[in-house]
Amino acid sequence: MESFFTTSEAVQSIIKGFNLTKTLFVSSIIIGEPHTGKKTLARSLFPHAPIVSGNDQEAVVETLKECDEIIITDFEKLTNQESLELDNKRIIATANYVGNRQIIDNIFAFIYTMPLLKERPQDVLHMINIFLKEAKLNLILEDQVVNVHDIHINLQENNKTIKKSVYEHLIKHSMDEYNIEQAIYNYLLKHLDGNNAYKEYLGIYEKPLIKAGLKKYGSQLQLSQVLGINRNTLRKKIHEHNID
Repeated sequence: MESFFTTSEAVQSIIKGFNLTKTLFVSSIIIGEPHTGKKTLARSLFPHAPIVSGNDQEAVVETLKECDEIIITDFEKLTNQESLELDNKRIIATANYVGNRQIIDNIFAFIYTMPLLKERPQDVLHMINIFLKEAKLNLILEDQVVNVHDIHINLQENNKTIKKSVYEHLIKHSMDEYNIEQAIYNYLLKHLDGNNAYKEYLGIYEKPLIKAGLKKYGSQLQLSQVLGINRNTLRKKIHEHNID
């Protein structure tokens, strides 16, 4: 059974509501942005219920004929929602937005709102650890030591961009010189053009070199010595590349 972890009071309230009504033939819907865990929550609470997508109206209708309990994802994508035969059925639906509010109110006895992941920091940390374990396995980097607090997490699309952030962090921090050269080569092969390309693309090499040097040494004077360039030249390049 797929488990669901949360420390969010709002999500725990949803779980409590479902548990209190599990023995009743009433329908409920969870509404919230994509990738916030609505489907995972429904599956964890009703592990034996078949799951069908609102993208497939025919499959929903056929499953309703065969089952008394059903999970319908993307409910908002169903057409003719009010025509569904829902008598003596327990529907657990998820939707990314309300759609027709009157129809939703008529069909569902309980309407829950799933909070965004940016409102659930401990849940985010849990997801980071899950994706980190998965990414290490898939990228064959099981021995890589990672501090989860060093990962820059993008929460724009909830779980989707959390996962992407974790994979990007692992890849960036596991690349050797050859991998970096190949990445730059492939980028330039795709984008290189113009009449002043050498100067235009020089920043790809110079900017990370200077930023890393400033972070490592904390002194423009020391960095200029390490790089073997004049301090004024270093200042000029810092200004050219808008480095803070």
